[in-house]
Amino acid sequence: MNYFKTALLLAALTGFVLVAGYLLGGQSGLVIALVAALGMNLFAYWNSDKMVLRMSNAQEVGPEQAPELYGIVQGLAECAGLPMPRVYLIDEEQPNAFATGRNPENAAVAATTGLLRHLSHEEITGVMAHELSHVRHRDTLIMTIAATLAGAIGMLASFGGLMGGGRDSDGRPLVNPIVAIAAMILAPMAAMLVQMAISRGREYEADRMGAEISGQPLWLASALAKLHAGAQQIPNRAAEANPATAHMYIANPLSAGGMASLFSTHPPMEERIARLEAMAGQARGPAQTRPVMPVNGPWATAPQTRRRGPWG
Repeated sequence: MNYFKTALLLAALTGFVLVAGYLLGGQSGLVIALVAALGMNLFAYWNSDKMVLRMSNAQEVGPEQAPELYGIVQGLAECAGLPMPRVYLIDEEQPNAFATGRNPENAAVAATTGLLRHLSHEEITGVMAHELSHVRHRDTLIMTIAATLAGAIGMLASFGGLMGGGRDSDGRPLVNPIVAIAAMILAPMAAMLVQMAISRGREYEADRMGAEISGQPLWLASALAKLHAGAQQIPNRAAEANPATAHMYIANPLSAGGMASLFSTHPPMEERIARLEAMAGQARGPAQTRPVMPVNGPWATAPQTRRRGPWG
């Protein structure tokens, strides 16, 4: 998904905020909606990374605490021309990872301890390249804005009955009650669909760019298969307790399935893997014999295999 389409979708979300505010509260609701959207976005811009990391119980690590992970991120950041992000570990057995931060200069990447236990060195490299792609394209900021706008719409819907739409000088409601009820139901659903479109498009693009950064699409494809299987069988306590953070992860960390999967912010894993395999097929040739990232540091001699669970 290109930036023009993303801008249109964000504009649509902003429009939903204003329309929902007007339908639920008249002109006063419109003002409240505008102030709420601006306030939430300003707060999220400066504090979203801290909030997500705190809710995920992430702990910052350096080359002493996590030499392999830190070295992989350092090497990939050099290849991508990015500043070195802060590196965090989350004490969760489910293999997963995410990136956060308002810009590359204030970025952070976080991986679960399960990711380091269950994935190979190459697969971890593929996952971290995906996350640095999000940093490079400032997706973390875009996703935060989308989430806060959607949250503003949900908040307005929740308080819609209290606002009442206002009344004119004769005491008649300014907004048709049926229209207000419909807005309370449909506006959050429409906002969720737009947020899904933004999230899914960004995941596909991060897969593509991450494969280019590492130079090996199949590393990420193999990792995604393990992440998908692991997420289905191993719960992520932090994400389950704070489902609003689920869209940040490379693989959906929530255990819900069935109809819930239709409204997932993540694209189908099978499609993501198929696209990466297609990239690998197109890229085969002499060009793939070149080094894809600097091989130096203590992580260069790290083991190439990991203990596998029953899911992969």
